[in-house]
Amino acid sequence: MYLERIGSGTPVGNGLVRAIMAFLENQRLEPTPVNYTFAYHVLSDPAGDLAREVARRTDGGVRLSGSEVAELGNAIEAAALGHVGPAPTCPAAATVPDEPGPRVAETQRLVAGFESTVTAMQDETRDFGRDLAASADALRAVPCIDIVTTIADLAKITATMRARVEIAESRLAQAKREASELREELAAAHEDARRDPLTELPNRRAFEAALAGKTGGPFHVALCDVDHFKSINDQYGHPVGDRVLKAIAATLTRECAGQLVARYGGEEFAVLLDGIDPMAAGALLERARRAVGARRYRLRESDTVIDGITLSAGLVTLRSDETIVEGVARADHLLYAAKRGGRNRMVGEMR
Repeated sequence: MYLERIGSGTPVGNGLVRAIMAFLENQRLEPTPVNYTFAYHVLSDPAGDLAREVARRTDGGVRLSGSEVAELGNAIEAAALGHVGPAPTCPAAATVPDEPGPRVAETQRLVAGFESTVTAMQDETRDFGRDLAASADALRAVPCIDIVTTIADLAKITATMRARVEIAESRLAQAKREASELREELAAAHEDARRDPLTELPNRRAFEAALAGKTGGPFHVALCDVDHFKSINDQYGHPVGDRVLKAIAATLTRECAGQLVARYGGEEFAVLLDGIDPMAAGALLERARRAVGARRYRLRESDTVIDGITLSAGLVTLRSDETIVEGVARADHLLYAAKRGGRNRMVGEMR
């Protein structure tokens, strides 16, 4: 799946929703109604003034701040008030289905099936018990018992109950098989939700979950960003940009073997380094970063070499008293220091 970026055409339908969510994640913006509406206006008119201004401000990997979103959002509102008729609105309700997803609907159906089967078995058992009780009362009330007739009646009641139980057991067995299949599908969906489909690396959610589950330490977090990635997309096209990202992912994974490498969003990668001291972590990350820059990227269509693909990186050692968000924010701050320092470099903490 190619990344949907500003300038690549207007995505529609669910593609627009995915593009909006990717935009918010790349810009580290919370998916609030205000931010969602802002992203909609940017992406629904990629050739418009707002999209061009956003592209200008984010050139080189710089992300929008909350104040910039508010500033540009106010401009949208002011422009809307100057139009005749209602201001444009975000079509979220039209593009996000209200119905539950297929797996959710299937789960609800199975649960309802279980409840129905169990209720039916309870009813059958209650009826069976009532019939047996009635037969016992009849046996006690009649002085002269027709043994043959009584046994025949009990056998009939028992046979009926057995048939009903067999039907219920068959229904339960079928529901169990369906539940097992659904559980496997849900496990696969859970795995898919934590994996980036382009690079097949763990995604941001998986990275943060892994970081939250770590104990001991020390742990080091690096954020790496591809320098001038927008120019690669602009010059060679998004399919080439996607192949570059896949190649960088493979290089980082190879050079950081045994450590967790994830695609954090857009052209940004995250690395979780543990089991080594800060100096070794810095050396390992720098070696990986240099390997990305040394790799030759060639267009298979024309055999043209793409020069100048480099990474900037920020590296921190997590403190025992800070949250994941705080640690990643410090790494992000150092990443931007590397960008401001000329790119193609790593900036670590001062010791």
